[in-house]
Amino acid sequence: MFTLIKEDKETKARLGLFETYHGKLQTPSFFPVATQGAVKGLSPKELEEIGIDGLLVNAYHVHMRPGVSVIKACGGLHKFMGFPKTIITDSGGYQIFSLENFRKVTDSGVTFRSHIDGKEFFLSPESMVEIQQELGTDVVVPLDECVKYPSSYADAAVAAKRTIDWAAKAKSYYDKDTSGKFLFFAIIQGSVYPDLRKFCLEEVLKLNIDGACIGGLSVGEPKELRYNMLSLINSALDKNYIRYFMGYGLPEDILEAVSEGIDLFDCVVPTRLGRTGTVFTRGGKIVVRNAPYAKDNTPLDETCPCYVCRNFSRAYLRHLLNVNEVLSVQLLSYHNIFWYKQFMDKIREAITAERFSQFKKDFLSNYKEK
Repeated sequence: MFTLIKEDKETKARLGLFETYHGKLQTPSFFPVATQGAVKGLSPKELEEIGIDGLLVNAYHVHMRPGVSVIKACGGLHKFMGFPKTIITDSGGYQIFSLENFRKVTDSGVTFRSHIDGKEFFLSPESMVEIQQELGTDVVVPLDECVKYPSSYADAAVAAKRTIDWAAKAKSYYDKDTSGKFLFFAIIQGSVYPDLRKFCLEEVLKLNIDGACIGGLSVGEPKELRYNMLSLINSALDKNYIRYFMGYGLPEDILEAVSEGIDLFDCVVPTRLGRTGTVFTRGGKIVVRNAPYAKDNTPLDETCPCYVCRNFSRAYLRHLLNVNEVLSVQLLSYHNIFWYKQFMDKIREAITAERFSQFKKDFLSNYKEK
Protein backbone atom coordinates (compact mmCIF):
# COMPACT_ATOMS: atom_id res chain seq x y z
CA MET A 1 0.00 0.00 0.00
CA PHE A 2 1.01 3.62 -0.44
CA THR A 3 1.48 6.26 2.27
CA LEU A 4 2.00 9.90 1.33
CA ILE A 5 4.74 11.41 3.50
CA LYS A 6 5.44 14.90 2.16
CA GLU A 7 4.35 17.23 -0.64
CA ASP A 8 6.60 19.85 -2.21
CA LYS A 9 5.45 23.44 -1.68
CA GLU A 10 6.43 24.76 -5.13
CA THR A 11 5.63 21.78 -7.38
CA LYS A 12 3.49 18.65 -7.24
CA ALA A 13 6.47 16.48 -6.28
CA ARG A 14 5.83 14.05 -3.40
CA LEU A 15 7.57 11.69 -1.03
CA GLY A 16 5.89 8.42 -0.25
CA LEU A 17 6.29 4.93 1.19
CA PHE A 18 5.16 2.01 -0.96
CA GLU A 19 4.69 -1.35 0.76
CA THR A 20 4.12 -4.71 -0.90
CA TYR A 21 4.18 -8.30 0.31
CA HIS A 22 7.93 -8.43 -0.36
CA GLY A 23 9.09 -5.14 1.07
CA LYS A 24 8.92 -1.39 1.50
CA LEU A 25 10.46 1.31 -0.65
CA GLN A 26 10.53 5.08 -0.73
CA THR A 27 9.14 7.03 -3.65
CA PRO A 28 9.80 8.58 -6.11
CA SER A 29 11.54 5.42 -7.26
CA PHE A 30 12.78 3.81 -10.46
CA PHE A 31 12.42 0.10 -11.25
CA PRO A 32 14.84 -1.48 -13.73
CA VAL A 33 13.16 -3.71 -16.32
CA ALA A 34 13.68 -7.47 -16.16
CA THR A 35 11.68 -8.27 -19.28
CA GLN A 36 12.29 -12.01 -19.34
CA GLY A 37 13.09 -12.46 -15.68
CA ALA A 38 16.51 -10.79 -15.62
CA VAL A 39 17.95 -7.29 -15.86
CA LYS A 40 20.20 -7.56 -18.89
CA GLY A 41 23.86 -7.63 -17.88
CA LEU A 42 23.28 -7.63 -14.11
CA SER A 43 22.96 -10.37 -11.50
CA PRO A 44 20.60 -10.21 -8.52
CA LYS A 45 23.69 -9.85 -6.32
CA GLU A 46 24.70 -6.71 -8.20
CA LEU A 47 21.15 -5.33 -7.97
CA GLU A 48 21.37 -5.87 -4.22
CA GLU A 49 24.73 -4.08 -4.06
CA ILE A 50 23.27 -1.12 -5.90
CA GLY A 51 20.25 -1.07 -3.62
CA ILE A 52 17.49 -1.74 -6.15
CA ASP A 53 14.14 -2.06 -4.38
CA GLY A 54 11.98 -3.43 -7.20
CA LEU A 55 11.80 -4.73 -10.75
CA LEU A 56 9.32 -4.75 -13.61
CA VAL A 57 8.89 -8.15 -15.26
CA ASN A 58 6.99 -8.71 -18.51
CA ALA A 59 4.23 -11.22 -17.78
CA TYR A 60 3.63 -11.87 -21.47
CA HIS A 61 7.24 -12.88 -22.12
CA VAL A 62 7.72 -15.15 -19.10
CA HIS A 63 4.32 -16.70 -19.84
CA MET A 64 5.69 -17.57 -23.30
CA ARG A 65 9.07 -18.76 -22.00
CA PRO A 66 9.66 -20.61 -19.73
CA GLY A 67 5.95 -20.72 -18.91
CA VAL A 68 3.94 -20.19 -15.75
CA SER A 69 4.05 -23.87 -14.78
CA VAL A 70 7.87 -23.86 -14.70
CA ILE A 71 8.07 -20.70 -12.60
CA LYS A 72 5.34 -21.88 -10.24
CA ALA A 73 7.10 -25.24 -9.78
CA CYS A 74 10.26 -23.33 -8.84
CA GLY A 75 8.52 -21.39 -6.08
CA GLY A 76 7.33 -18.30 -7.98
CA LEU A 77 9.07 -15.37 -9.63
CA HIS A 78 11.03 -14.19 -6.60
CA LYS A 79 12.70 -17.54 -5.96
CA PHE A 80 13.03 -18.33 -9.66
CA MET A 81 14.87 -15.05 -10.28
CA GLY A 82 16.73 -14.91 -6.97
CA PHE A 83 15.26 -11.46 -6.30
CA PRO A 84 13.51 -11.17 -2.90
CA LYS A 85 12.11 -7.64 -3.20
CA THR A 86 9.10 -6.09 -4.93
CA ILE A 87 8.17 -7.29 -8.42
CA ILE A 88 5.55 -5.72 -10.64
CA THR A 89 4.37 -7.69 -13.66
CA ASP A 90 2.98 -5.72 -16.55
CA SER A 91 -0.19 -6.60 -18.34
CA GLY A 92 0.60 -7.48 -21.91
CA GLY A 93 -0.85 -4.16 -23.03
CA TYR A 94 2.46 -3.06 -24.51
CA GLN A 95 2.49 -6.23 -26.60
CA ILE A 96 -0.94 -5.25 -27.96
CA PHE A 97 0.67 -1.96 -28.89
CA SER A 98 3.97 -3.25 -30.26
CA LEU A 99 3.18 -6.67 -31.75
CA GLU A 100 0.68 -5.25 -34.20
CA ASN A 101 1.23 -7.97 -36.78
CA PHE A 102 0.93 -10.78 -34.25
CA ARG A 103 -2.37 -10.08 -32.52
CA LYS A 104 -6.10 -9.51 -32.90
CA VAL A 105 -8.02 -7.48 -30.31
CA THR A 106 -11.68 -8.01 -29.42
CA ASP A 107 -13.80 -7.04 -26.42
CA SER A 108 -13.17 -10.52 -24.99
CA GLY A 109 -9.39 -10.23 -25.03
CA VAL A 110 -6.43 -10.61 -27.35
CA THR A 111 -5.47 -13.43 -29.68
CA PHE A 112 -1.71 -13.49 -30.12
CA ARG A 113 0.47 -15.36 -32.56
CA SER A 114 3.64 -16.28 -30.70
CA HIS A 115 6.70 -14.31 -31.78
CA ILE A 116 8.69 -17.45 -30.92
CA ASP A 117 7.04 -20.25 -32.87
CA GLY A 118 3.94 -18.71 -34.45
CA LYS A 119 1.53 -20.71 -32.28
CA GLU A 120 -1.76 -18.94 -31.61
CA PHE A 121 -3.04 -18.36 -28.08
CA PHE A 122 -5.65 -16.20 -26.36
CA LEU A 123 -5.39 -13.91 -23.33
CA SER A 124 -8.47 -12.61 -21.56
CA PRO A 125 -8.56 -10.03 -18.73
CA GLU A 126 -9.25 -12.87 -16.30
CA SER A 127 -6.50 -15.17 -17.57
CA MET A 128 -3.97 -12.34 -17.42
CA VAL A 129 -4.69 -11.88 -13.71
CA GLU A 130 -4.50 -15.64 -13.13
CA ILE A 131 -1.11 -15.76 -14.86
CA GLN A 132 0.30 -12.96 -12.73
CA GLN A 133 -1.03 -14.46 -9.50
CA GLU A 134 0.46 -17.86 -10.33
CA LEU A 135 3.76 -16.16 -11.11
CA GLY A 136 3.65 -14.77 -7.56
CA THR A 137 4.00 -11.11 -8.43
CA ASP A 138 3.49 -8.32 -5.90
CA VAL A 139 1.45 -6.03 -8.15
CA VAL A 140 -1.10 -7.29 -10.67
CA VAL A 141 -1.63 -5.01 -13.67
CA PRO A 142 -4.68 -5.77 -15.85
CA LEU A 143 -4.78 -6.15 -19.61
CA ASP A 144 -5.23 -2.82 -21.38
CA GLU A 145 -5.28 -1.40 -24.90
CA CYS A 146 -2.78 1.29 -25.79
CA VAL A 147 -3.22 3.28 -29.01
CA LYS A 148 -0.53 4.96 -31.06
CA TYR A 149 0.02 8.68 -31.44
CA PRO A 150 -1.55 10.28 -33.32
CA SER A 151 -4.83 8.49 -32.81
CA SER A 152 -8.31 9.64 -33.69
CA TYR A 153 -10.67 10.49 -30.86
CA ALA A 154 -12.94 7.61 -31.87
CA ASP A 155 -10.13 5.03 -31.73
CA ALA A 156 -8.86 6.40 -28.42
CA ALA A 157 -12.38 6.26 -26.99
CA VAL A 158 -12.81 2.61 -28.01
CA ALA A 159 -9.46 1.69 -26.43
CA ALA A 160 -10.25 3.60 -23.22
CA LYS A 161 -13.66 1.95 -22.89
CA ARG A 162 -12.17 -1.47 -23.57
CA THR A 163 -9.44 -0.81 -20.98
CA ILE A 164 -12.12 0.07 -18.41
CA ASP A 165 -14.19 -3.04 -19.21
CA TRP A 166 -11.11 -5.27 -19.04
CA ALA A 167 -10.09 -3.70 -15.71
CA ALA A 168 -13.53 -4.47 -14.27
CA LYS A 169 -13.35 -8.10 -15.39
CA ALA A 170 -9.79 -8.40 -14.10
CA LYS A 171 -10.68 -6.90 -10.71
CA SER A 172 -13.65 -9.24 -10.36
CA TYR A 173 -11.33 -12.21 -10.89
CA TYR A 174 -8.63 -10.70 -8.66
CA ASP A 175 -11.13 -10.28 -5.80
CA LYS A 176 -11.55 -14.05 -5.56
CA ASP A 177 -8.06 -14.29 -4.06
CA THR A 178 -7.96 -13.99 -0.28
CA SER A 179 -4.22 -14.45 0.30
CA GLY A 180 -3.50 -10.73 0.71
CA LYS A 181 -0.25 -11.14 -1.23
CA PHE A 182 -1.18 -9.08 -4.27
CA LEU A 183 -1.98 -5.45 -5.01
CA PHE A 184 -4.10 -4.41 -7.99
CA PHE A 185 -3.19 -1.40 -10.12
CA ALA A 186 -5.39 -0.17 -12.95
CA ILE A 187 -4.17 1.52 -16.13
CA ILE A 188 -5.37 4.95 -17.25
CA GLN A 189 -5.71 5.24 -21.03
CA GLY A 190 -7.25 7.92 -23.27
CA SER A 191 -4.35 9.09 -25.45
CA VAL A 192 -4.01 12.92 -25.30
CA TYR A 193 -7.74 13.61 -24.92
CA PRO A 194 -8.44 15.12 -21.48
CA ASP A 195 -12.06 13.99 -21.26
CA LEU A 196 -11.12 10.39 -22.12
CA ARG A 197 -8.31 10.35 -19.55
CA LYS A 198 -10.62 11.73 -16.88
CA PHE A 199 -13.40 9.31 -17.80
CA CYS A 200 -11.05 6.33 -17.67
CA LEU A 201 -9.64 7.44 -14.33
CA GLU A 202 -13.07 7.97 -12.77
CA GLU A 203 -14.31 4.57 -13.92
CA VAL A 204 -11.35 2.49 -12.73
CA LEU A 205 -11.36 4.24 -9.35
CA LYS A 206 -14.80 2.73 -8.79
CA LEU A 207 -13.13 -0.69 -8.75
CA ASN A 208 -11.34 -0.04 -5.43
CA ILE A 209 -7.84 -0.22 -6.88
CA ASP A 210 -4.53 0.04 -5.02
CA GLY A 211 -2.71 2.27 -7.50
CA ALA A 212 -2.94 4.02 -10.84
CA CYS A 213 -0.73 3.21 -13.83
CA ILE A 214 -0.36 5.80 -16.54
CA GLY A 215 -0.24 4.13 -19.93
CA GLY A 216 -0.40 5.29 -23.51
CA LEU A 217 2.02 8.19 -23.12
CA SER A 218 5.59 8.57 -24.39
CA VAL A 219 4.47 6.95 -27.65
CA GLY A 220 5.40 9.87 -29.90
CA GLU A 221 3.24 12.70 -28.60
CA PRO A 222 4.74 16.19 -27.96
CA LYS A 223 6.07 16.60 -24.45
CA GLU A 224 3.70 19.49 -23.77
CA LEU A 225 0.68 17.23 -24.37
CA ARG A 226 2.26 14.51 -22.23
CA TYR A 227 2.76 16.82 -19.27
CA ASN A 228 -0.75 18.19 -19.67
CA MET A 229 -2.09 14.66 -19.27
CA LEU A 230 0.10 14.04 -16.22
CA SER A 231 -1.10 17.28 -14.63
CA LEU A 232 -4.73 16.39 -15.33
CA ILE A 233 -4.37 12.90 -13.83
CA ASN A 234 -2.58 14.24 -10.76
CA SER A 235 -5.30 16.84 -10.18
CA ALA A 236 -8.14 14.35 -10.61
CA LEU A 237 -6.65 11.55 -8.52
CA ASP A 238 -6.89 11.37 -4.75
CA LYS A 239 -3.45 12.11 -3.31
CA ASN A 240 -3.35 8.79 -1.45
CA TYR A 241 -3.06 6.76 -4.65
CA ILE A 242 0.40 5.91 -5.95
CA ARG A 243 0.99 7.10 -9.52
CA TYR A 244 3.06 4.78 -11.72
CA PHE A 245 4.24 6.02 -15.14
CA MET A 246 4.95 2.83 -17.09
CA GLY A 247 7.89 2.65 -19.50
CA TYR A 248 9.19 6.15 -18.90
CA GLY A 249 12.67 7.05 -17.90
CA LEU A 250 15.11 9.62 -19.33
CA PRO A 251 16.46 11.68 -16.40
CA GLU A 252 15.17 15.03 -17.66
CA ASP A 253 11.75 13.47 -18.29
CA ILE A 254 11.66 11.86 -14.84
CA LEU A 255 12.28 15.28 -13.26
CA GLU A 256 9.33 16.78 -15.14
CA ALA A 257 7.10 13.84 -14.26
CA VAL A 258 8.09 14.01 -10.58
CA SER A 259 7.15 17.71 -10.75
CA GLU A 260 3.69 16.56 -11.85
CA GLY A 261 3.26 14.16 -8.93
CA ILE A 262 4.49 10.86 -10.39
CA ASP A 263 5.84 8.37 -7.83
CA LEU A 264 7.09 5.34 -9.72
CA PHE A 265 8.89 4.71 -13.02
CA ASP A 266 10.31 1.84 -15.02
CA CYS A 267 12.29 1.88 -18.26
CA VAL A 268 14.76 -0.17 -20.29
CA VAL A 269 16.84 2.92 -21.09
CA PRO A 270 19.71 2.48 -18.58
CA THR A 271 20.59 -1.06 -19.67
CA ARG A 272 19.67 -0.71 -23.33
CA LEU A 273 21.88 2.33 -23.77
CA GLY A 274 24.62 0.80 -21.64
CA ARG A 275 24.85 -2.18 -23.99
CA THR A 276 25.61 0.14 -26.89
CA GLY A 277 28.14 2.28 -25.03
CA THR A 278 26.00 5.21 -23.91
CA VAL A 279 26.31 6.09 -20.24
CA PHE A 280 24.77 8.65 -17.91
CA THR A 281 26.89 11.19 -16.09
CA ARG A 282 26.26 14.32 -14.06
CA GLY A 283 27.13 16.34 -17.17
CA GLY A 284 24.84 14.39 -19.50
CA LYS A 285 24.99 11.24 -21.64
CA ILE A 286 28.28 10.31 -23.28
CA VAL A 287 29.00 7.63 -25.89
CA VAL A 288 32.14 6.07 -24.50
CA ARG A 289 32.66 4.05 -27.69
CA ASN A 290 33.59 7.23 -29.53
CA ALA A 291 37.19 8.04 -30.53
CA PRO A 292 37.78 11.00 -28.14
CA TYR A 293 37.78 8.54 -25.21
CA ALA A 294 40.50 6.25 -26.62
CA LYS A 295 43.14 7.57 -24.20
CA ASP A 296 40.83 9.04 -21.58
CA ASN A 297 42.03 7.80 -18.20
CA THR A 298 39.18 9.40 -16.23
CA PRO A 299 36.16 7.53 -14.85
CA LEU A 300 32.80 7.69 -16.57
CA ASP A 301 31.58 10.19 -13.97
CA GLU A 302 34.04 11.67 -11.48
CA THR A 303 31.17 12.34 -9.04
CA CYS A 304 29.90 8.74 -9.14
CA PRO A 305 31.04 6.35 -6.35
CA CYS A 306 30.00 3.15 -8.13
CA TYR A 307 32.34 0.16 -8.55
CA VAL A 308 32.87 0.92 -12.24
CA CYS A 309 33.80 4.57 -11.75
CA ARG A 310 36.13 3.71 -8.86
CA ASN A 311 38.05 1.10 -10.83
CA PHE A 312 37.95 1.62 -14.59
CA SER A 313 38.75 4.34 -17.10
CA ARG A 314 36.78 5.46 -20.11
CA ALA A 315 39.63 4.20 -22.27
CA TYR A 316 39.40 0.68 -20.84
CA LEU A 317 35.62 0.57 -21.17
CA ARG A 318 35.88 1.79 -24.76
CA HIS A 319 38.38 -0.99 -25.46
CA LEU A 320 35.99 -3.62 -24.05
CA LEU A 321 33.20 -2.32 -26.27
CA ASN A 322 35.32 -2.31 -29.39
CA VAL A 323 36.47 -5.90 -28.93
CA ASN A 324 32.90 -7.01 -28.11
CA GLU A 325 33.87 -8.16 -24.64
CA VAL A 326 30.77 -9.12 -22.65
CA LEU A 327 32.29 -7.42 -19.60
CA SER A 328 31.55 -4.08 -21.26
CA VAL A 329 27.80 -4.82 -21.11
CA GLN A 330 28.03 -5.75 -17.45
CA LEU A 331 30.11 -2.76 -16.36
CA LEU A 332 28.24 -0.10 -18.32
CA SER A 333 24.85 -1.47 -17.29
CA TYR A 334 26.02 -1.56 -13.68
CA HIS A 335 27.08 2.09 -13.83
CA ASN A 336 23.86 3.24 -15.48
CA ILE A 337 21.59 1.44 -13.01
CA PHE A 338 23.69 2.70 -10.09
CA TRP A 339 23.56 6.22 -11.53
CA TYR A 340 19.76 6.05 -11.78
CA LYS A 341 19.49 4.82 -8.20
CA GLN A 342 21.63 7.75 -7.00
CA PHE A 343 19.60 10.13 -9.15
CA MET A 344 16.32 9.03 -7.53
CA ASP A 345 17.92 9.20 -4.06
CA LYS A 346 18.94 12.82 -4.75
CA ILE A 347 15.43 13.67 -5.92
CA ARG A 348 13.98 12.36 -2.65
CA GLU A 349 16.62 14.20 -0.63
CA ALA A 350 15.77 17.43 -2.42
CA ILE A 351 12.05 17.04 -1.76
CA THR A 352 12.79 16.28 1.90
CA ALA A 353 14.92 19.43 2.19
CA GLU A 354 12.29 21.51 0.35
CA ARG A 355 14.72 22.38 -2.45
CA PHE A 356 13.41 20.23 -5.27
CA SER A 357 12.88 23.14 -7.67
CA GLN A 358 16.47 24.28 -7.18
CA PHE A 359 17.76 20.72 -7.57
CA LYS A 360 15.84 20.37 -10.83
CA LYS A 361 17.17 23.68 -12.12
CA ASP A 362 20.77 22.86 -11.16
CA PHE A 363 20.60 19.37 -12.61
CA LEU A 364 19.21 20.51 -15.97
CA SER A 365 21.76 23.32 -16.23
CA ASN A 366 24.61 20.78 -15.91
CA TYR A 367 23.06 17.93 -17.87
CA LYS A 368 24.05 18.42 -21.51
CA GLU A 369 24.19 16.08 -24.49
CA LYS A 370 27.77 15.21 -25.45
